[in-house]
Amino acid sequence: MQIDSNLGMHLVRATESAALSSGRWMGRGDKNACDQAAVDAMRFALQGVPMNGVVVIGEGEKDDAPMLYTGDRVGTGEGPELDIAVDPVEGTALVAEGRPGAISVVAGAERGALYQWQGIAYMNKIVVGEGAVDMIDINAPVAHNIRRVARALGKKVGDINVVVLDRPRHKDLIREIRETGARISMIMHGDVSAGVMTSVSHPAADILIGIGGAPEAVVKACALKCTGGAIQCKIWPRNDEERRLIVEQGMDIDKVYYTDDLVRSNNVFFAATGITSGGFLDGVEYLSGGARTHSVVMRSLSGTVRYIEAEHRWDKLMQISEIPYEVVEEFNGKGR
Repeated sequence: MQIDSNLGMHLVRATESAALSSGRWMGRGDKNACDQAAVDAMRFALQGVPMNGVVVIGEGEKDDAPMLYTGDRVGTGEGPELDIAVDPVEGTALVAEGRPGAISVVAGAERGALYQWQGIAYMNKIVVGEGAVDMIDINAPVAHNIRRVARALGKKVGDINVVVLDRPRHKDLIREIRETGARISMIMHGDVSAGVMTSVSHPAADILIGIGGAPEAVVKACALKCTGGAIQCKIWPRNDEERRLIVEQGMDIDKVYYTDDLVRSNNVFFAATGITSGGFLDGVEYLSGGARTHSVVMRSLSGTVRYIEAEHRWDKLMQISEIPYEVVEEFNGKGR
């Protein structure tokens, strides 16, 4: 079925709901409670979207966190058939520890469009915005890629900002980047938001390089389809068991996956809402009787990128939602 309307405007309600619910757990040290709150809110919101959706990339696949499972059906059951990728909270540790950069994400495309990884947890990636899509080669040395991206963007190498996940496995990568003279933004979590940051207007970063989640590569590719950016990635097995799995599935460990390999559609939707403020989106602001959220909605077919600041009123929202957004507090008399 042809997707005529911008379903991103429906999907953003799901990311807003997840952000409003999970944001309550900021700094409280409970990753699972934060994730569960987001999953419950997102699932409820997605059920009202006019689509016949199937979750093909579910949150929590690499751990035991609560999740929207791969294979779950979402939407009203009427309307276009879609592949759905979700991450109710990208950066549960960021929320739990009260750190910046956590977002809620949903992406969608026609059924069969999104690549599905089976047993592959991590990939080596390089991501850039539209101005440098023809300048990257994941098989080339890091310095080569940085110099070519700088040239394409009209910058000096020392102006380039490279985003890297702060992990021991990136020790040599970080050394190579430093040797070029480029700047580095180290992040603890937030692979999707860091990748998308390279491709929006006035980007906070120029390149994302390094090893991160395989499902996140597909989610990033959805956003890059909308903004004109690009991703290249290769399978990164962590151990002999994963190497054996790759061989059994007939996969080529040296194969380079491009944006169009990960998302085989030109009608893609991407929505994200900030949970804790970061370089990509501002976080949830809780107000007296409501909250304010900051989101982005993208559609590849039109190339439209919308930034949305929404104000939510608990007295109205609670009449149409089963999600307990408003906190009811009882004073126990302690602390006098």
